[in-house]
Amino acid sequence: MRAPQESLRDAKTAVSNAEPYGEPFDDVHDMHEDGAPRARYAGESRSAPVSAMSSTTRDAARAREDALNGAKADAPESLEPLGPDDPLAPLPFNPYKGNRGITRAWHAMKNSFAGFRVAIREESAFRQELTLAAILLPCGVLVPVEPVSRVLLLGSVFLVLIVELLNSSVEAAIDRISLERHELSRRAKDLGSAAVMVALFICVMTWGLLVGPLVVHWVSGWVRAMQ
Repeated sequence: MRAPQESLRDAKTAVSNAEPYGEPFDDVHDMHEDGAPRARYAGESRSAPVSAMSSTTRDAARAREDALNGAKADAPESLEPLGPDDPLAPLPFNPYKGNRGITRAWHAMKNSFAGFRVAIREESAFRQELTLAAILLPCGVLVPVEPVSRVLLLGSVFLVLIVELLNSSVEAAIDRISLERHELSRRAKDLGSAAVMVALFICVMTWGLLVGPLVVHWVSGWVRAMQ
C-alpha cells in the first residue's frame, strides 16, 4: 500500500497538471449562451459545467478527484487538540502544587489555619459547634470511662467539626459557581446539611450511651444524699 504522503503528493501533482474547468464566472453574473447576463444563485459552482469541458479536461478532473479521494482514505485521521472541558485533556499546570517536603507541609499548615479563621469568622454554625466542642472535649477527657469509650466520645465531637467544615466548603464552591437559585445547588446544600445532622446524631447517641448511665448514677446519688 502506498504511503499517505506519496498519495497526497501525487494528488497535488495531478491538480497542478490538470487543465482548468473553464473560465471562472463573474462575481455577480454569468452569461447565457446568447450573451445575456444571468444572475448566479447561491451555492452555484463558479466553474463551467462538466458538459462544456473537453474529454481531456474531464479525464484530468476525474483523475484528480480519484487521487484526492484515495489520499484521504489512506491518510490517518487528524487528531484535534483536546479542549479544556474534555475529560481526557491533561490538567492545567498549577503553580501552587510545586512545593515538596517541608515547604509543602508549611504551606499546608498555613492554609489550614487560614481555613479555620475563615470558618470562625464567616460560619455561625461552626462557631456554635466549636463552642459545644469546647465544653464536651474537657468532659470527655475527665469522665471516668474506658480508653475506647473515651476515644469514641472525643471522636464524635471532632466528627461534627469535620463534617461542618466540609459542608461549608461545598457551600462556598457552589456560591463561587453561581449565586442564582438552582435546583441542583439547593440539593447539594441540603445534602451537606443532612450530613451535619447525621454527625450530630452520632455525637448525641455516643454521649448518651456512654455518659448517660454515669450521669444518671451521679444524679441519683446526689438526690439520695440530699434526702
